[in-house]
Amino acid sequence: MRRISNHRMLLETLTAQSGGFAGRRVVDVGCGDGRLARSLVEQGAASAVGIECGARQLAKARALPPAANVTILDGVAEAMPLPDGAADVMVFFNSLHHVPPSAMAIALREAARVLVPGGLLCVCEPMAEGAFYELCRPVDDEAEVRRFAQEALRDALGHGFVLERDETYCHPIVMADFETFRDRLVSANAERDAAFARQDADLRAAFARLAGRDADGAYTFDQPARIVVLRRT
Repeated sequence: MRRISNHRMLLETLTAQSGGFAGRRVVDVGCGDGRLARSLVEQGAASAVGIECGARQLAKARALPPAANVTILDGVAEAMPLPDGAADVMVFFNSLHHVPPSAMAIALREAARVLVPGGLLCVCEPMAEGAFYELCRPVDDEAEVRRFAQEALRDALGHGFVLERDETYCHPIVMADFETFRDRLVSANAERDAAFARQDADLRAAFARLAGRDADGAYTFDQPARIVVLRRT
């Protein structure tokens, strides 16, 4: 399994599938703090819209200095605040499994609506395995929602999309310390605060046990992932 960062894998894949971002309108669904949307414009996208519903992540995105051709919207995947045909490329970057399972199929139908015919939907999803998954599992075991996300992608074939690419790879997650890990998980879901408070000692021990170290001394955790590219029919 190839070892490559999520961000590099996304850029490499979309460049290979679409010939680059120049002149393309991109939508990042579940954009978090908006940094990916900014990066896609820097890579040549004509514009990028980030859609996010989490209050903490929206606050982070809106606290950054304004960036040309980047817009952050408060919204959800199953009811995107965008008109039909508003995007040439759409990305779900580690976000589809955060959509309520009952709404995942709706979210993918929304993706088909917002994409132009021939547009690309790129979905990066973590697998329920690997050191980082094991570290996170006591806080929030996502095995079931990750499985639902994979099933939703399968069911999207023939319902507005055809498969262009499907590849698994290993994403190395690098963190400076345990506090960085805690902030990463809590920023995505405030309900995890209580789990960290209850299990602090055990989580710190698991962090030390499961971590590797890179040349700079940072902590590293492997996370197997899957990237799927679908083309809107």
